[in-house]
Amino acid sequence: MKKKALYSTLAVGFGTMLAFAAVPNNTLISMVIGDITTLDPSQAYDTASGEGIENMYETLLGYEGRDLANLKPSLATAWKFSNSGKTLTFTLRKNVKFHSGATMTCDDVEYSFERHLITHDTEAYPYVSDTLLGFSYWDDATKASTSFATINKAAECNAQGQLVLTMPKKDPTALAKLSYLAMSVVEKKYTVGLGEWSGTETDWKNWIAKDMANSALSQKPNGTGAYRFVSRNATQQVFKHFPEYWGGAAKIENVVVQKVDELATRVLALNKGDTDIMSVITRANLAQVQGQPGVKVLDDLPSSASEVYFMNQNIKEPKELGSAKLDGKGIPANFYSDINIRKAFAHAFDANIVISKIFLNKGEIRTMAMPSTYLGYDKKIPVYTYDAEKAIGFFKKAFGGQVWTNGFEVNIYFNTGNVRRQTIAEIFKSNVEKLNPKFKVKVVGIAFSELLSKADEGKLSSLVGSWAADYPDSDNFLRAFYHSDDGAFKGRLSYVDPTMNKLLDQAKSTDTVAARVTLYSAIGRRAYDQVPAVLMPAAVGFLTYRDNVKGLAENWSPLASGSFGTLWKNLSK
Repeated sequence: MKKKALYSTLAVGFGTMLAFAAVPNNTLISMVIGDITTLDPSQAYDTASGEGIENMYETLLGYEGRDLANLKPSLATAWKFSNSGKTLTFTLRKNVKFHSGATMTCDDVEYSFERHLITHDTEAYPYVSDTLLGFSYWDDATKASTSFATINKAAECNAQGQLVLTMPKKDPTALAKLSYLAMSVVEKKYTVGLGEWSGTETDWKNWIAKDMANSALSQKPNGTGAYRFVSRNATQQVFKHFPEYWGGAAKIENVVVQKVDELATRVLALNKGDTDIMSVITRANLAQVQGQPGVKVLDDLPSSASEVYFMNQNIKEPKELGSAKLDGKGIPANFYSDINIRKAFAHAFDANIVISKIFLNKGEIRTMAMPSTYLGYDKKIPVYTYDAEKAIGFFKKAFGGQVWTNGFEVNIYFNTGNVRRQTIAEIFKSNVEKLNPKFKVKVVGIAFSELLSKADEGKLSSLVGSWAADYPDSDNFLRAFYHSDDGAFKGRLSYVDPTMNKLLDQAKSTDTVAARVTLYSAIGRRAYDQVPAVLMPAAVGFLTYRDNVKGLAENWSPLASGSFGTLWKNLSK
């Protein structure tokens, strides 16, 4: 990429443009990897999309900084439970403006919730549907049994202008779920005017589980957040602060998020002051920026994500299978359904290499697929360690010996530009291939949006990927990975285990801490026994940014989607 292509032009007024190289003080530039999938808050389910959305839109409540124990008011100023915990009433903030200039009403909030309940699909945020409707995804059965009256009753405005949510049963995770950006408030009149759902029973069935990633609202966002949308193309997004924001106009006027996959280009830009922050730099590459004039490192950040090696037990893309046989030229669709294959791959991975070479000894080996600070994390659960002999033993057992005798060819995917995931995939490749010359592993990088869509449709055989917290509850991680009915990764893993589903449902349905701890420990141990995915070690996090950016360290949050780790409104120069 040529240098001149890195720097944006910002709309700063009535059609005028400002060109720049070094970043001016009224502007933030973030260089990231990966392309976004949507700017529609109810459809976003990836961190690349989340950065812009969480700064343009707002939810009823949320968390501030590193405090994940206490919810804070946002568009709601107060809330209370009643009816044995099944009714939740919100008092809404007054005098909140949308970017269109309209004032937020309870009708907008009700519409936002109902729009999400109707349109969300298997690739969108499912958890509020589970809380308010009693099911996570639309299918033939739920479409047949659900009436508009049910949708309408789930979220209603009372005579006092408060939003009232009605749940079929008590959900101890309800408040935490509502903090996720998918539950952002949109303006009803504006959204209907774009040609979307009317907000009435007339056309609601036409919008059930509709593909909304490229919705009219995604193309023309309109929220209540501190920043409004200016423009977007394949390589950048541009935003401008909203002067009428209820919390006061943000100090930094313009924000540009640029997609720059090349690490060397991002490093050069940060060192020269041509970007304010850059994302996804491995600790092994930290020396390229650490100590440079004007560069600052915020280190020792706790990881809020869980990374794994996904193994798809029912691959739905014929092209992914090669010969589709165990003849050394491909794999069958159920290749990873054999537990011996999964255990062999688990023992073929060396987590210590990742910790020492990539994380430079700043990382931890996890026993469960969630942060070690979460409720129910059990440090006593065994872990798989690199052991070539054990890996060989399991490969010899797989498919009655055919795997060892005939060999296989398999692909491992990572999102282009993610050096860490590429390295992890190459460790698998090296360790597996040296066990048997008939084993062939191909490491493949593809665009982030393509990886997400194909993986969730079950079309990729295996990949390195992660889950970042939507809300700080253990159910958010373990259900995402392991539940075969409403788990976010059910398409990536095709893992079906009724016992695991039962344990997850039991843990979610009780608010007794001791019971949840016991159940989550049992879930972790079952995951160790069945190996639906290979757990990756967790890195101690850090951010590299220019030292004239203020407010980052004080406001950093493990829940933030953005590269700055906090909302842009918290920053200044």
